[in-house]
Amino acid sequence: MTTPGTDITRARIEADERVPMIHIYRDFAATPAQLFRAHTDPDLFARWIGPAGMGVDIGYWDARDGGSWRYTAGHGEESTAFRGCFHTVSEERVVQTFSWEEMPDAVALETLTLDEIGAGRTRLHATSLCGSFEARDGLLASAMETGVNDGYDAIDRMLEAGEL
Repeated sequence: MTTPGTDITRARIEADERVPMIHIYRDFAATPAQLFRAHTDPDLFARWIGPAGMGVDIGYWDARDGGSWRYTAGHGEESTAFRGCFHTVSEERVVQTFSWEEMPDAVALETLTLDEIGAGRTRLHATSLCGSFEARDGLLASAMETGVNDGYDAIDRMLEAGEL
């Protein structure tokens, strides 16, 4: 697990040994409100979601309790779609489902928390609870780490430019 007081400048991605869950930790020079906006405003979300160089088209995005979302992402002619439902949307916590449309039965339950850690920094903790260890391990074996780090680096650049 992540040690309190340790600054996390690259995403720390950890597999939970007890349940089919992935934990992601990352610190930002931002307020929780800024990171909340980056995750719930569709225009901002489309600008940072990774991996780098991927185009994103938001089909629909209703970031509220009971709302839903869908976007396509890709490079050139190749694209894929993702969708889910928002269950809880507050500045303290966002709970949503996530599925890749090519595997619609593999739905993950995701929770995002944003905690102030001092000195103008916020720690993001995201979890993805998968339906099986096999599904979790498949996510970990994908380009997930590259996409997560590319996306979070893009958030850093948006923060530095005053765009969040």
